Amino acid sequence: MMDLGRLRALRAVAVHGSVGGAAAALGFTPSAVSQQIAKLERETRTVLLERQGRGVVLTDAARELSETAQRVLALVEQAEVTLEEQRGQAVGRLLVAAFATGARGLLPGVLADLRDRCPELDVRLLESDPYPAAELVARGEVDLALVQDWPNVPLPVQEGLSRLDLGNDPVDVLLRAEDPLAEPAVVPVARLCGQRWISVPPGNICHDWLVRTMREAGEEPDVRYQVGEFQTQIALIAAGLGIGLVPRLGRGPLPPGVVARPLLPEPARRVFALWRTQTSRRPAITAALTALRERWDAG
Repeated sequence: MMDLGRLRALRAVAVHGSVGGAAAALGFTPSAVSQQIAKLERETRTVLLERQGRGVVLTDAARELSETAQRVLALVEQAEVTLEEQRGQAVGRLLVAAFATGARGLLPGVLADLRDRCPELDVRLLESDPYPAAELVARGEVDLALVQDWPNVPLPVQEGLSRLDLGNDPVDVLLRAEDPLAEPAVVPVARLCGQRWISVPPGNICHDWLVRTMREAGEEPDVRYQVGEFQTQIALIAAGLGIGLVPRLGRGPLPPGVVARPLLPEPARRVFALWRTQTSRRPAITAALTALRERWDAG
């Protein structure tokens, strides 16, 4: 009888492409994941991972076993949902993925509420950009994802997923107080042409939005500094190295000399939650969605 935890570890390696990626998604250490795979190899008397450079690749047998594991784990999840629903209590593990500013600006209160209301629920948090987060939910690697997108850069959502729309997160342009752009109370987007930009790297939904928005204004943005963390972007703006478009959620106080100006037309991220429709009856999902809605409305 193969252990479900070991099958889950193998599936995670197949999905994320590395032991480290699997460990981050599962909330384990890379060593723990490697140990699970080693035990599964002994269990099945089959080589599942092979060294390739500094990483590993799945053998043909491992890929076949991974596909079987996906089906088995989906059946187990359905059984768990049914049992949890019958008990009427939020129990077990709930893995939540969230984009960085959502994790900082919204999730601390949500996680605290779940801890107090559902003491038997083991909630884990994984920071993830919306693109991979939506895929993780669809593949069953995480249970719930807090994501965001833009009207002109919608997030692809696969069939079989449900969503809870929370609301819009306004975005301001951040710049030095002495910058001439800071003089009006509201800055037209067209005036942002010809600026040096500080933004998240390509492949991030916020970068895609900046590029598309500026192209609509008639310019390819000159992104001088590509930084994943908004707080680092703000530090670069404070140093006078460029301007940036930074959402309000999770932004915090601005350093001296840096000001925020709303834009015209006002851009706003759409913030929402995703989960697999087949898990909608699970009390843990219901509790998490309730906590998200309450914290968003209170904010």
